[in-house]
Amino acid sequence: MSNGWVLPDELLRDAPAYTPRPYELADLELLLSGAYAPLAGFMGRADLASVARRGRLADGGPWPVPVTLQVPADLVGGLDLDNPVERGLVLTDPEGAPIALLEVADLWPTTQGWYGVGGPVRRIGDGGHGPFQRLRRTPAEVRELLPPGRVLGVIADRPLHRPQLAQIAHAVRTLAAHLLILVPVADSSADGLAPEVLVRSVFGARDRMPPATIVAVPIARRGDDIWDALLRARVARAYGVTHVLSTTEMVTGGGLRMLVPRELAYDNRDGQWRWRDDIPPRNRRLALDQAEIEDLLDRGFPLPEWHTPPAVAKELTRARPSRRHRGLVVFLTGLSGSGKSTIARGLADALREGGDRTITLLDGDVVRRELSAGLGFSRADRDLNVRRIGWVATEVARHRGLAICCPIAPYHRARATAREMARSAGAGFVLVHVATPLAVCERRDRKGLYARARAGQLTGMTGIDDPYEEPADADLVLDTTDMTVDECVQLLLAHLTETGWVESRLQQL
Repeated sequence: MSNGWVLPDELLRDAPAYTPRPYELADLELLLSGAYAPLAGFMGRADLASVARRGRLADGGPWPVPVTLQVPADLVGGLDLDNPVERGLVLTDPEGAPIALLEVADLWPTTQGWYGVGGPVRRIGDGGHGPFQRLRRTPAEVRELLPPGRVLGVIADRPLHRPQLAQIAHAVRTLAAHLLILVPVADSSADGLAPEVLVRSVFGARDRMPPATIVAVPIARRGDDIWDALLRARVARAYGVTHVLSTTEMVTGGGLRMLVPRELAYDNRDGQWRWRDDIPPRNRRLALDQAEIEDLLDRGFPLPEWHTPPAVAKELTRARPSRRHRGLVVFLTGLSGSGKSTIARGLADALREGGDRTITLLDGDVVRRELSAGLGFSRADRDLNVRRIGWVATEVARHRGLAICCPIAPYHRARATAREMARSAGAGFVLVHVATPLAVCERRDRKGLYARARAGQLTGMTGIDDPYEEPADADLVLDTTDMTVDECVQLLLAHLTETGWVESRLQQL
C-alpha cells in the first residue's frame, strides 16, 4: 500500500527525474516527515537571502541554515515554471524509485553546469526502504508517544559507552525528564560505522540507560559543524525535545536548553563513574578516547568492560574486526610504465601464497577492457574509470576481501573519492604512490605510448600533455628506478604487516 501521493501516470512518465546527493536526500526525508517544519520544500532565492541576512525565512519565521537542492543544467530545459503540468521534478532514491515530486517554484544558476531549484515537495511512492524502518517515525508520531513534561534529547551519533551512559542517567535524574534517543541514519557515523551498526550499538546499551524512546532520524553531516548542530537542534525540537545533552562538542539553538556535563572518570574503588575531580588521582581512570578505542579494535583486543557494555563491544567488534580480518583496498597510483601493475601482481601472488585473504586484482588495463569499455581519456572519463574501480574494490572489501588496484589515477579528487568509499564501507585503504620519474617511464615505454605522444599521434597522455597530481597523502612511496619489483613487493608487504593488515609470517614468503 502506498503512503504517498499517487501521480497520474502520464505526469510521472513525462516529468524529468533526478537522484539528489546523499545529504539532499536526507533533507528531503526530513522535509517530507515534518521534521523541518515550517519548511514544506527546498528553499528558493528569497528564503536563502533572508536566512543569510537575518536567520529568518522570507515570511519572518526563524530558520537557521539553508536547505537547498541543486540539479544538473541539462535537467532544467524540460521545466516550465508557468505551466503547472511541466514544472514537476520527480526525486528518486539511488535505485531510481520515486520518493517525491518537487513543484519547482524558483530556478537559478549556481555553479557551472548546476542550477538551484526551490519549491514544495510531496511524497510519492511507498515511503522508503532500508533497515529499521519501524524506528523511522515522524515527529508527530513520536510526540504522541512522549509523556507530558520535560524531554531530554540525546543525538547518538556515536556508540554510547559507560561514561556517556552515566552522563545520560545523571541528566535524566536531574531534570526528571523522559529520554529520547535520536540516532542519525542518513550516512555513516563520525566513527565510520554503518547506520545499522550504530542503531544496534545503541540498542546494546539500552539496559544501561533509563527508559527511553529510540528514533532513527535521517540526519546527514554537511561538513560544517555549526550548521550541522543548528539543524540537529531544530530536528530535535520538532520531535518534542525540550533539553538536549551534549555528548560531543556541539552548539544548539531553536529554543532548546543544552546541558553540558562535567567530565566523568571511572572510580576503581567501587566501579562507578563520577565527576573526575571527586575521585582521588590514584583511584581515577579516564575514559578512553576514540583513537584508543579504534586502536584496541584494530589490534583485535577486547574493549574493557569497565568502559564499554559487553553488548556494545560485541557490535563494535563485529563491525570493526581486527585489521587482519577486515576488508582492505590497496590502491597503487603512478605514471604509465612506473611499475605499479607489476608490483600489484607480485603483491597478489605473495598474498595468495599465504592463503589468509581472498585477493582481487583490478589491473588498470583489464578494467578498461571489461568494466570501462567506451570511456575515453578526458578528465571526466578518467575520474569515472577510477570511481568504478573504487566502487568494485569497496564492494570486495565490504565483504572482508582484499582488493588491489593499479590504475594511473592521475587526479587527487578521484583518489580521495576511492578512499572515502572504502572508509564508508568500514574497510581500510592504503594508498601507494609508485613515484618512478617520467624520464625512467619514457625509457621503458613498453607499450610505445610515450613515443606516440611525443610524436603528436596520441593526446591526453598523462605526464606529457595531461597532468599527474602527485599524492601528498600516500601511505607508502616506491620508486622502481633503482629497486627491483621483488624489493618493492617486500617493502609493501612489510608496510601491510607493520600496520596490522597482513599476518607477519607473510613477510618471509
